[in-house]
Amino acid sequence: MAFETQTLDIKGNRLSLKRGGQGEPLLYLHGTEGLSHWPQFLDDLAQKYDVIAPDHPGFGSSPTPEWMDDISDLAYIYLDLMQALNLKRAHVVGHSLGGWIALEAAVRSQERIGDLTLLAPAGIHVKGQQKADIFLIDPDEQARMAYADAALGAAASEQANAEKYQEVAIRERIASARFGWNPRFYNPRLGRWLHRIGVPTLLIWGDTDRIFPPAYGPAFQSLIPGAELVTLKNCGHLPHVEKRAETLAAMQTFMAR
Repeated sequence: MAFETQTLDIKGNRLSLKRGGQGEPLLYLHGTEGLSHWPQFLDDLAQKYDVIAPDHPGFGSSPTPEWMDDISDLAYIYLDLMQALNLKRAHVVGHSLGGWIALEAAVRSQERIGDLTLLAPAGIHVKGQQKADIFLIDPDEQARMAYADAALGAAASEQANAEKYQEVAIRERIASARFGWNPRFYNPRLGRWLHRIGVPTLLIWGDTDRIFPPAYGPAFQSLIPGAELVTLKNCGHLPHVEKRAETLAAMQTFMAR
C-alpha cells in the first residue's frame, strides 16, 4: 500500500505524517522507536482504513517547538490535528509512548475519537512493577529487550547498534527524554482521570513484555470503564511487530464492533 507523505501546519506547528488507504479514519501514534522502521501492520490496516501516521514532534521529519516539553502538549497537538483533518469517530491506535499520548488526548476530549486501541501503553505507574529504564540502557539492549523471540531481539539489537549514532536516532532519543524523563513515562495525575474515557477501549499486551510488565494491562483495564484486555503469548513490547497477525485479528474484531 502506497502512503503519501504530507507536512501540515497545526496551529503554527509543523507536523509530518504519512497517509494511505481508504475507509474509516485510523490515527496511529508511534512509540519511542518512531516510524523510521515502518511497521508492516500499517500497510495491512490501510487495506481497510484511511491510515494517518504522524511523526511526533522531535521524531522523524517533525521539528520540536522550543516551548513543547510535556505530554499534554502532544495530546493537544493531536486533538488539533484531528480537528484540522475533520476526522469523525476515528480509530485511535497508540503504541507505548503513543498509547500514553492517546490516553492524555482522550481524557481531554473524545469528540472525534470513536475507539482506542492501546498497544502496551505508557502513562501510569503500578506499584511493585519495575519498568525498564530505557535512558539507562543502550539502544541496542533496549531493542533486544523489546522482543520475546531471542532471534528477533538479536537482529533488532544489531540494527539499533548500527544506527544509534545516526542523527535521527539521537534526535528521537532526545525527544523521548523530553516527554518521558521525569517521572519516567508516566503522569502521576493521569490515573485519576481515566474514568472519563467513554469510548470502547482495547488493550493489547505481550505476556513477556520487559519494558512495561504485563501486570500493567490489568491495571489499565481497572481504570478505564469497560476496557477489554488481550494478552498475547510469547510476545514482548512490540505486539504489532512480533505477533502481527494476532494483533491485527484482535484489533479488527474490536473495531468492527
